[in-house]
Amino acid sequence: MSNPTGDAADDQTGRFVTQPNGRPRPLSPHLQTWRWHITMTASILFRVTIGAASVGAIFGVAWLAAAAFGPEAYAAASGLAGSPLGLFVGFGLTVVLFSFLLNGGRHLINDAGRALTIKPANLLSAIAVYGPVPLAILFWVALFATGRVSL
Repeated sequence: MSNPTGDAADDQTGRFVTQPNGRPRPLSPHLQTWRWHITMTASILFRVTIGAASVGAIFGVAWLAAAAFGPEAYAAASGLAGSPLGLFVGFGLTVVLFSFLLNGGRHLINDAGRALTIKPANLLSAIAVYGPVPLAILFWVALFATGRVSL
């Protein structure tokens, strides 16, 4: 006869796991009920964006320090920023900026109590996930087209 308490002793469903200390615990419900969706991706990317923006801030401080140390240091920093590696980092930080702006807009709309149902939440999340790279490409195309940046 099965145990009416539903513990791990008679579990046939795989809903329990034995902890390292030997005690049975139920699996977290999210493992059985949640499916991956775009709003989860947007949330995780927003956190990654914050970390990347922190790294970008270090580059900004280094640029200010180079300006403070004189023309030679500033010329070296500008040369590094204009190199292919520097342009690649600049492009990445531009993606971070657009991601931060789009996710911030999504949060602003959600914090106002709007777009909290599934369809609009998914739409805003898709914009925040898929929008930064094309926007950054357009931005850098404009920089190259106007001659502000060159290789």
